[in-house]
Amino acid sequence: MVTKKHKTATRTLIGSPYVRNALWICLVLAALAAASALLLRIGTRHGSHRTVPDFTGVPVSVAERQARSEGLRIMVNDSLFVPLYEGGAVLDQLPKPGTEVKAGRKIYVTVNSSRQKSVKVPYVAERSLRQAKNMLESAGLEIERLEYVEDIATNYVLAQFLNGVQITAESNVEAEMGTGVTLRVGMQAGDDNAYIPKLTGLTLSRAKSRLWETGFNVGRISYDAETGRLERANARVYRQSAAPGMAAVAGSAVDLTLTLDAAKIEQSEAAAEAELRRQLEERAWRQRMADSLRMAGLDPDAEDAGADDNYDEDDFFN
Repeated sequence: MVTKKHKTATRTLIGSPYVRNALWICLVLAALAAASALLLRIGTRHGSHRTVPDFTGVPVSVAERQARSEGLRIMVNDSLFVPLYEGGAVLDQLPKPGTEVKAGRKIYVTVNSSRQKSVKVPYVAERSLRQAKNMLESAGLEIERLEYVEDIATNYVLAQFLNGVQITAESNVEAEMGTGVTLRVGMQAGDDNAYIPKLTGLTLSRAKSRLWETGFNVGRISYDAETGRLERANARVYRQSAAPGMAAVAGSAVDLTLTLDAAKIEQSEAAAEAELRRQLEERAWRQRMADSLRMAGLDPDAEDAGADDNYDEDDFFN
């Protein structure tokens, strides 16, 4: 039972300035704690995480709209030129697709330029084909086509052309990186055969380079159905239209088919290796037979029979 005396004591205690101050301090601290929790929740956007979409291959304008709908922001921090992609397409992004981030996070992207930068076209005539090829590749260019004409200087570049216009030592011409230059190459009469290199397992750029340096043109380029357009940069050759080691006229074109399928590549490489070994063994046998006939004097034409069969096996393998 609460007595009058107790009530009086309670009123006296509550009316004490010390007690009132203590109560006010407790209320202020509680309010500060609540405000801090609210601000922390807002600042960290607790519960509002986003999964970063995959923007690669998407036009940057589309990526920006998609990012806004996800509560994210696109920031372009670099640009490159990759021929396989359309101009303005996103090539790379950071954070990577699938990463969990907070709403409002900036996604930094690298965008494909609409055009490649220009470089000076080097003068590569009056050099060997291999030297000319290397000079063009070092400049960021490539060979459009090899045109062979009869000349005593076999595999020697006689002239070069860009878009049908001859380039001379005095020319000061620029072209976009990746542009092809046509080379007119000498070939002595009767010496127009070359041997197809093994291209399976190579990237497209390496396969092209291998064909050019051995005197062949690049034919039709295709990809298997499983290789998407945006994945072609990583594809490798698994089929070539002419068998490795086979003799063909210099300047002939070789078609290439590429894939990302490692099993296809492994299988085709094994078959190409076997075919190349067979071709080389058969050629070596013909050379021995021609040498024997020539030494025995049984065939007056045998001296020339194996003239085109001087080769180094390392030239045929990757």
